[in-house]
Amino acid sequence: MTLSRTWYSLLVILALPAIVLRLLWRARRQPEYRKHWGERFGCYVRSPAQAEHRRFIWIHAVSVGETSAAQALISLLLQRHPDHRILLTHMTPTGRETGVKLFGDSVDRVYLPYDYPRAVSHFLNHFRPCLGLIMETELWPNLIHLCRSRSIPLLLINARMSERSARRYAGLPNFTRSMLQDLTAIAARSEEDAQRLKRLGAGDVKVFGNLKFDITPPAAQMALGESFRQFFGKRPVMLAASTRAGEEDALLEAWAARCGNNALLVIVPRHPQRFAEVASLVAARGLRLQKRSEATPVAPETQVWLGDSMGEMYGYYASSDVAFIGGSLFDYGSQNLIEGCAVGVPVLIGPSTYNFPDAAREALACGAAKSIADAMGLVAEALRLLADPAERERMGAAGKAFASLHRGASERTLALAESVLAG
Repeated sequence: MTLSRTWYSLLVILALPAIVLRLLWRARRQPEYRKHWGERFGCYVRSPAQAEHRRFIWIHAVSVGETSAAQALISLLLQRHPDHRILLTHMTPTGRETGVKLFGDSVDRVYLPYDYPRAVSHFLNHFRPCLGLIMETELWPNLIHLCRSRSIPLLLINARMSERSARRYAGLPNFTRSMLQDLTAIAARSEEDAQRLKRLGAGDVKVFGNLKFDITPPAAQMALGESFRQFFGKRPVMLAASTRAGEEDALLEAWAARCGNNALLVIVPRHPQRFAEVASLVAARGLRLQKRSEATPVAPETQVWLGDSMGEMYGYYASSDVAFIGGSLFDYGSQNLIEGCAVGVPVLIGPSTYNFPDAAREALACGAAKSIADAMGLVAEALRLLADPAERERMGAAGKAFASLHRGASERTLALAESVLAG
């Protein structure tokens, strides 16, 4: 073990009490965090399916976004490699729940253990994957090193590296270079991501595009959107999708200032543990609220509909006339704008887009999206678009064309994975 990785492992061990306390704290608001604790420390029970299938292709998708992005790739792997079992690992309960909804019993799913050498060794001993694919920026030094030492091919796919993250990794140049060079291959989302990874010491980095473009809006979700529209009646609808802390309050203040309009504001917070908090924010602004969980038609006097459900984002997009992409108003880097474009809804996006810089830039350039600077500007632009059906139709068509143009990353990633398997 190198000196840098020794110090890293020591820090991870010393952080154990804080990690346990954080799990307990999160479990207060999201009880699912109380489940499967053993898996987080490398303790697993072998299912009958696992006992029968010893050849695992393992994909690590930390949470909801990564799990959804992997959907097309996992479907291809299931079709092309029925002799293998797919193992899907997560770090969050919402990611795990998304895996259940998308794949049911066709894959195995567990939590990836924290990056303790012993826990990671138990994980690898238990499943013995013949190939590992980790999504986006899940760079765990001990996990990567132990896969390399056991000759388990490990690919970083849909890889992204923002300028902000690159600066942090550059603070430990030798450590980062060694970690990146221990990976078998890297497939980046964009040329900019690839160049940042190369500057940090990665070798050959391929550019395959973004897996998230390959997600086809599910028919069941589109039908759900139609049922939501039945709840709304004929009112124009603005969606605030995957909002983050602080954004809802700013948006509600701006919405309350323009509450004479007939439009309905639909807010879907990014994290389920914040549903109650956002409901309180609506009440504090004196706005009339109904919730998705009530499953009742929206009253004419209702001003805000709270999307307190998970795994239904395409349905929310399909039910809206214009959509704001959360995480972009303040410094969160934006959530995924590709979903809204793929459905054909006009997209509004704030100034913070470092998680999706290329997609945001191209969506703005082709007319699928518009940029806004603040919450007041957001509400003003949304109301303007709600009154202009012709422009909404044009933007929606541009969004669908934009999403269609960039598909194909899943097939390219599959070809890379198969070449490594054939090795």
